[in-house]
Amino acid sequence: MATSNAVHFWLRDAAQVMADHSAELNELDRAIGDGDHGSNMSRGLESALTIPIDAELLPKDALKQVGMALVSTVGGASGPLFGTFFLRVGQYWESPPTTDSIARAVRAGVDAVMSRGKAVEGDKTMVDALAPAAASLEDSALRQLPLVEALALGAQAAADGAQSTLDMVARRGRASYLGERSAGHLDPGAISSSLILASAARHIG
Repeated sequence: MATSNAVHFWLRDAAQVMADHSAELNELDRAIGDGDHGSNMSRGLESALTIPIDAELLPKDALKQVGMALVSTVGGASGPLFGTFFLRVGQYWESPPTTDSIARAVRAGVDAVMSRGKAVEGDKTMVDALAPAAASLEDSALRQLPLVEALALGAQAAADGAQSTLDMVARRGRASYLGERSAGHLDPGAISSSLILASAARHIG
């Protein structure tokens, strides 16, 4: 069972993960975008490092704090989209979390991202990592799997989805301007999404 401040540990770890992978994500983005995705995500998640590791701040409020920071500090499409994901997940977050409740929260987050960004699976975006994770969590809920196992499977689905963007032709975002030349490059938004969900799997459950 997740502790009441497990979300705080997750968000702080996610911020550190983004900082650690910032250069790598920038390099991926340089091939098909502006080359600043890692720096932007690291800056946007910095607010998570200020979240106190105690039970005073409700998990949904911690998620809201990070979501608002992403919306307000990260330029381009990434900030609003990732911010929307965290904000919507926070709206649906239940304490203590269960496999079923997290499946609903992540699905709500993915649906909000798809609605705002007008992207679907196969467009070579963060959706290609988030949507498989949501589907995996829903399957785990149907099978009544323990939360820790469900999150591990969801994180793996996100990682596999992110890797699948290598051969895709981008149909959304700046990368879409490259047309066929966008194939052969991983989508940085999908990779950062998979890193965030892998961090969640380490701390929630």
